[in-house]
Amino acid sequence: MIARYAFSIAIGVVVTLSLLFLMQLLIATGKAALTEPRDRAQLDFVRVKRNENLNIEEVTPEKPPPPPQVPPEAPPQEMDSIDPNAPTINIAPPSVSADTGIGGPGSMNIAEGDYLPIVRVAPVYPARALSRGLEGYVDLSFTVTEAGTVTNPVILFSTSSLFERAAERAVLKFKYKPRVVDGVPVSVPNVKTRISFKIEE
Repeated sequence: MIARYAFSIAIGVVVTLSLLFLMQLLIATGKAALTEPRDRAQLDFVRVKRNENLNIEEVTPEKPPPPPQVPPEAPPQEMDSIDPNAPTINIAPPSVSADTGIGGPGSMNIAEGDYLPIVRVAPVYPARALSRGLEGYVDLSFTVTEAGTVTNPVILFSTSSLFERAAERAVLKFKYKPRVVDGVPVSVPNVKTRISFKIEE
């Protein structure tokens, strides 16, 4: 029993001395930490002055190479202006007259081989005549070729010179079945027709 007390007292003394020694050590090191100067890192800031001189000169782009030379355009063909709101044109049925007699035995007329109109094109109403409210007609004669086209239009009579050019243009666009004699197409001269120009209400 006494030995146990003695052992406990000895342990207590050792622990107390150890704590005292540790406290003394902490005090000594803490005092040194407070008194000794610290190594502090310094940060250096370098300020660069902004360059206020800006290059504000405008850069002129280089001129592009010249385009290739384009050939001059062909002069526009003279045409009558067409008004989409223009009144329609009344074209009278063709009054065609020509010498259709064929020489030969008995002077027989071969009707099945005679020329026949296939296409008739309406003329363009002249703008000046339309603006003036003019009406009229043009009588023409022409030749129907072996191919059925029209050549050599000749104006026989016109009520106004304003209609003549439009009538010629229209007649040149006519198409015919050519006259056939002995299986060979032939031309037919002196074919007459009338082109009428009438403003419909």
